[in-house]
Amino acid sequence: MISVSNLTKAWGADTLFEGVSLQLNAGSRYGLVGANGSGKSTFLKILAGEEMPSDGTINIPKRARLGVLKQDHFQYEATPILEVAMMGRHDVWEAIEERERLLSHSDDEEFDTDRYAEVEDYILRNDGYALEAKAGEILEGLGIPTAVHREPLSVLSGGFKLRVLLAQTLAAEPDALLLDEPTNHLDILTIRWLEKFLVGFAGCAIVISHDHRFLDNVATHILDVDYETITLYTGDYSHFAEAKVENRDRKEAEIEKREAEIAHHKEFIDRFKAKATKARQAKSKMKLIERVVIEKLPTSSRRYPTFKFQQRRPSGKQALTVEGVSKAYGDHKVLENVSLAIHRGDRVAILGPNGIGKSTLLKIAMGVIAADAGTSEWGYETHPGYFAQDHRELVDASDQTIQAWFWELVPGEPIGFVRGKLAEVLFQKEEVEKPLRALSGGEAARLVFAKLSVTRPNVLVLDEPT
Repeated sequence: MISVSNLTKAWGADTLFEGVSLQLNAGSRYGLVGANGSGKSTFLKILAGEEMPSDGTINIPKRARLGVLKQDHFQYEATPILEVAMMGRHDVWEAIEERERLLSHSDDEEFDTDRYAEVEDYILRNDGYALEAKAGEILEGLGIPTAVHREPLSVLSGGFKLRVLLAQTLAAEPDALLLDEPTNHLDILTIRWLEKFLVGFAGCAIVISHDHRFLDNVATHILDVDYETITLYTGDYSHFAEAKVENRDRKEAEIEKREAEIAHHKEFIDRFKAKATKARQAKSKMKLIERVVIEKLPTSSRRYPTFKFQQRRPSGKQALTVEGVSKAYGDHKVLENVSLAIHRGDRVAILGPNGIGKSTLLKIAMGVIAADAGTSEWGYETHPGYFAQDHRELVDASDQTIQAWFWELVPGEPIGFVRGKLAEVLFQKEEVEKPLRALSGGEAARLVFAKLSVTRPNVLVLDEPT
């Protein structure tokens, strides 16, 4: 299906991957994994023809259709939701639009009956009359109810707009799917639906995801972007994780064995090179050492944060009390008469489909928005730390640098303390001079966690931290 030959991509002196050769087949589902910044999205863009490699070639059959998940919904704001999804099958959608234009002039003397017949035939041959039903079914599966399918895309929130773009990609009936983080903004039920869809997909699917359970349920292979290459593993994510450790351990053991053999030969040479009876053996071992090449294992691109959450002081026994809280947005009620009590030491998970009011409840508790009725009150000596779903707003899209922003959180602390705390969340060297507006979503999340580590709250309020 997709052949990758000797592919290399570098940015200046930094190599993302080099000399990659792969055969990606129809019927297989590839989980594309790796550290942030390792080159996963770049690899997908190269496959999609949106970016050029530094070297190497990509071969995809000319007639093959690629389904590429886009993140730009702004061009469709005024377009009905169902039509946005149908546009995924671009050729059929254009034929449907042309047929409508031709029909609008059917009473004219110059009505082009031959062209109309051609367009009608194309729609029929490509199951165009089933496209609306299929697009509607996919939208339903992704949690977009039929009642809003004729509404413009602008009526939806940002997360649901991205679901519509995912529906557009899936409705395209592509030969290959290239999906970059498709589970973002999906709730548990919708993720399960997407898993079922992908398992039944007959083409080649390449999916970037940090959701290990999702990859275990979907992937037949894993593509690991690390050590400046892309390595293919057969099996789901759990099998890959075990195999990668085993491969690394085996290579390290082989290197240790060779180093031990060389050390043994050198010891023999040092002991006997001056003795005539052993000189020939010593010379032979010297040549043997010169021929041995010890592989130097490259450094992994994976780095892990090391920050810890430490409370300044414990809260009282009752951490949070919510009584009779209700909230509506216009005519849409999301919370009604909600009451709960959370105690020191509790670990509470809030579950439910998107739009049901999970984030709203947390925002009311944090005082970000007001309830229409009821009360929410923190207990004695309770100091909550908040990780918002829209956490990028907490770091502000400004030209202020990471280091400058963080230093303001800890006035009076020396620069060494600031740099050390930023290093705990993987901002090192010149990275601390990056402006906040340039941060990726993952980088912004790490910075908020760094903030929580120094403000030392005794209650953590985390809205989709993963």
